[in-house]
Amino acid sequence: MAKTTPIEFIRQVQAETKKVVWPTRRETIMTGVMVVIMTTILALFFLGVDTFFNAVVQALLKLAK
Repeated sequence: MAKTTPIEFIRQVQAETKKVVWPTRRETIMTGVMVVIMTTILALFFLGVDTFFNAVVQALLKLAK
């Protein structure tokens, strides 16, 4: 494997960063909104699952008394 000098490495990094296509402001905002929505939905889902399992465990503990 050929060794790359630090100067050549920096040139390669600069060349690659020029190829990057950054998202538009609208795409960034839409992605952020979707993340917030999905996080909220998942939080509510796991709240429901946790509440259900808590009720099951509490019922089982009452039976054990």
